[in-house]
Amino acid sequence: MPTFKVPNMTCGHCAGAVTKAVQTLDAGARVAIDLKTQTISVESSAEAARIVAAIEQAGYPVAAT
Repeated sequence: MPTFKVPNMTCGHCAGAVTKAVQTLDAGARVAIDLKTQTISVESSAEAARIVAAIEQAGYPVAAT
């Protein structure tokens, strides 16, 4: 399950937007968010690059890990 650092994700609204972005790409994706560490773990059939693109398109830049 890939994990991504999303530094601008700070609240429940942010978490919801990021989750929606990933699940728009893959409706069956399982998303686990940790706001304290600003990380998102995704279990999905989509490629990591497509997941990153979806998160960034939602307005949340993904930091290099």
